[in-house]
Formats: sequence, structure tokens, C-alpha cells
Amino acid sequence: MSRRFSLLVWIIALLFFGCFLVWPIVQSLRGAFLDPNGALTFSYFAEIFRNRIYVEGLRNALLLALASTAATFAIAMPLAWLADRFDFPGKKIFATLLLVPMILPPFVGAIGVRRMLGQMGAFNALLHHLGLLAPDATIDWLGRGRFWGCVILNALHLYPVLYLNLVAALANIDPAMEEAAENLGCTGFRKFRKITLPLIMPGIFAGGTIVFIWAFTELGVPLMFDYLRVTPVQIFYGIKEIGGNPLPYALVVVTLAATALLYLASKLIFGRTSHAMLTKASTASVSRPARGWRAILCLSAFAGISLLALLPHIGVVLTSFASDWYGTLLPEGWTLSHYQTALGHELTVPSIINSLKYASISTIIDVLLGIAIAFVLVRTRVAGRALLDALAMLPLAVPGLVLAFGYVAMTQEGKAFAFLNPTRDATALLIIAYSVRRLPYTVRSAAAGLQQTSVTLEETAQNLGASPLRALRKITLPLIAANLIAGGLLAFSFAMLEVSDSLILAQKSVDFPITKAIYELFQLLGEGRYVASALGVWAMVFLALTILAASRVMGKKLGALFRM
Repeated sequence: MSRRFSLLVWIIALLFFGCFLVWPIVQSLRGAFLDPNGALTFSYFAEIFRNRIYVEGLRNALLLALASTAATFAIAMPLAWLADRFDFPGKKIFATLLLVPMILPPFVGAIGVRRMLGQMGAFNALLHHLGLLAPDATIDWLGRGRFWGCVILNALHLYPVLYLNLVAALANIDPAMEEAAENLGCTGFRKFRKITLPLIMPGIFAGGTIVFIWAFTELGVPLMFDYLRVTPVQIFYGIKEIGGNPLPYALVVVTLAATALLYLASKLIFGRTSHAMLTKASTASVSRPARGWRAILCLSAFAGISLLALLPHIGVVLTSFASDWYGTLLPEGWTLSHYQTALGHELTVPSIINSLKYASISTIIDVLLGIAIAFVLVRTRVAGRALLDALAMLPLAVPGLVLAFGYVAMTQEGKAFAFLNPTRDATALLIIAYSVRRLPYTVRSAAAGLQQTSVTLEETAQNLGASPLRALRKITLPLIAANLIAGGLLAFSFAMLEVSDSLILAQKSVDFPITKAIYELFQLLGEGRYVASALGVWAMVFLALTILAASRVMGKKLGALFRM
């Protein structure tokens, strides 16, 4: 049975990934390398690198990714080290608060940041109040610092990904190795640099790679900050010319090649050496109670970062309750009408229903396919399991922006998948896109559950007469239910608030999911930004509940879902 089942899973996986992961990329490659007559050409790439605007966009995207990754590491590393080494009052509460930035796409948080740092925003009002700025003077903080605004917002949104990986990596270090280093006179920062850092390098690579690629291809934040000279935004606007302009294809391929090369380079640099450890249980944990100045340091670090990360969300919440907020430190009036409008606007109600539909169906697909793939990876010894695992994790390495562009390219008139063209109905394509992007979460969570469940339980059930499928349904699935729920919750919640696919593929208002509705509302004059903020708060509350539920179920293992 296992051989037949493995073969069936292989066929389904190859069809699924072949059609909706490989083929979109192939279509982008065709558009970039073939001229209208079908002849091979490199002229489009030459034009990209001759065009000063495209070159500037690539440079800005690379600098954004580098700065965002460095800022993310600067935030996550000290917090992970303190969390692993010390127990202090409120540790569990603050560890939960650190996950808050994951509950809202950063492009929604940008609404709050713009309210605070705009020329007539809260920060300038504070400077006026303190007498540090002349009454009639204003500073355009975002106009002068759009780049750093994007970096800060990316870092405050992405540091939990790296933090979760680092906490798990530090927890897996055998303390005996650090004790041996101390006995040989290697202490303090030198011990960290020589012993601890090399041992946690896989965790840094796992989380840092996702952070880098995410920041390099982030679309929503630059759009909301009007930072237009960056490659993802140029690709977004280039989709309007996809039928007659080959340059967007070339730009997408350059982006894909850059992310692949950067991934391989970091793999060579950080993945060349591995450090074997004895079993973790050989020595007890080194976590110890923090007292005095150490406790104050831990509390200050966690509270300070939590507050800083909450500021964009606080700005969104204040905007959602404001009747008017212009040139003052706090809104001049308060109202609940925006929340009522957010649940009754012609854009919002259909978008909520659409997101629930898209996310629910895509999650069902992910859970079913994730269980099947995980079973083949963990419970069988068939050839090609490593390739299947690589295919299942590949969506984490391929930017969503690239895939979304590929979907548009492969559904143009005359193409094999033209029946999925989003200009007619984006439902099927959005469900497919969400499924492909979030499948790694369910595969990883199901695989983790199977690895923790002894195979002898299934074998015993089969020896007592149960069929393999009955043993899987009655024995294995109940035992790994917690893992499946955690992976499913993450897949569902992130699908509900997916940005790149939603902004690019939802081209008709009747198909808008929540994130596209928020973006469109933000563009409206009048109360549009207030209603967009209220809808963002509704989404924030929903996603907060699902992330916290997944965190309670999986604990430190949550970081494993963000690894490639």
C-alpha cells in the first residue's frame, strides 16, 4: 500500500507543483528570453541594465533587503539570547507580545506610521508641543526617509521569524559544549563568537534567508510609503503592460535570479560547515533566574521592542477610532462609525466573504496535501524523498511577487491556462496561489508530528487487522492533530491577509480579498483611510487569535514552520 500511496502522492505533487509553481516561472522565463518570433534574445535584459530607473530599483531593493535583514538580526539576536539564558518576571507574557507584529501585514501598519510621521502627523505635533519645532514649521519625515521607513517597518514585522528560529537553535545547543569552552578559558563574547554563534548558524540561515527574500520582494510597504523606485513596485505597475511590453518579464527574471543567487551564496557561506553535538539531554538547560540589573535589562529589552513593534498597530487602531486627526498629537474626536462602515461598505463585506472562501478552500487543500507529502517523507523509504521535500519547501524560497506575475503571464489569452484569467474571475487562481504559498507550513507541521509519533503504533494496529488507511485515520491523525491544527491555522491566517497575490491577481472589485480592499480604500479621499484602518483592525484581531492559538499548540517548534 505504501508504495502505491507514495506513487499517487508523487503524481499529485508533480502535477500540482509542475502546473502552479514551475510553469508560472517558465512563462516568465519565456517572456524574458524569447522575442515575438520565438527566437532567443538577451536584449530585454540589456535594456533593463541600460535603463537607469530599473537599475536604481534593483539597487534600492537590494539595499532594502540588506538593511532590513541587518536590523532584524539586531533586534532578534539579543532577545533570543536573553530568552534562552534567563528566566525573569513576565517572560511568557513578553514572549507572546513579541509575536504581535506577525498579526498584521506591514503595509497595513504603514497606515499608522503615515499618520504618525506625516507632515501633519502626531510626531510633528509632539515636537510643536515640546517647543522643539516652530509652530508653522513641519518636517516631512517620510519624504526624507522613505527608505528607512520601509526598513524599520520590515524589521518590526519580520523579527519574530528570526527570533523563533534563534530561540529554537539556542535551545538545541548542548550546554556541555559551552561549559567545556569556559573550562578552557573561553568566556564572555569570545565564547559566543567562537562556540555559540557557529552552533546556531543553521537557525540564523533558516530565518535570515526568509527575512532577506521577503524584504527584497516586499510590495506592500513601498507602495504605501510611495517609495516607487524599487523593483517590486516597478513589477506591480508593469503588469498593466504585460501583453505588449517584455521588460516586466525580464525584471521578474532578474528578481528571481537575484534571490536564487543570494540564497545559494548564503547557503555556501553559512551552510558549508556543520557542528555535531551530543544529545541535548546530556546536560540540563542553562537557563537561570535573572535578578537585579539582569532582570531590569531583560524586562527593558522585551518591553522596549514590544512597544516599538506595537507603534504601527497603535497608529492603525487610533486612526480607526478617529473622527478627525490632523496636526494633533491624538485624534480630536472619537467614533465607532468606521467599524460599522467597515462591515457595511460595498468593498469590505464582499472582501471579507471572499477572503474566508479563498483561505478556507486553500487551507483544506494544504492540509490534505501536507499530510500526504509528510507521510511519504517520514514513513516511507521510497527514492526521491529529498526531491519531494525540496519541492514542498520551494514556495518559501520563490517570492510571492514572482509567482503572482507568473500566474498573470500563464493565463493570458492564447495560453493553456487562459481559462483562469483573473480579469474574468480570480477565485480559482487566488485559491491556487494561496495554497502553493502556504503549503510548506502544513507539510512541516505534519512532518514534525509524524516524527514525534512512533511508527510502532501504526504497525500494531495493522497487525490487529486494521488496514493502513484505517490505522492512519484512527491512530496517527488523532495523535498529530495538534500539529495539523497549528499548521492549518497559520496557513489559513496568512492566506486571509496575503498581500502580493491579492494585490496583483484580484483585478475586479467583486473578487477583492481583504488586503486588496484595504489598499483600495486607502486610495480613496475622505474617510477611506479611516475605514481601511478599521478593516485592518478587524483583520488584526482575527489573525492575533489564530497566531496565538498556533503558538500555544506548537510553542518553540513554531519557528520550524519558517525554515527552508
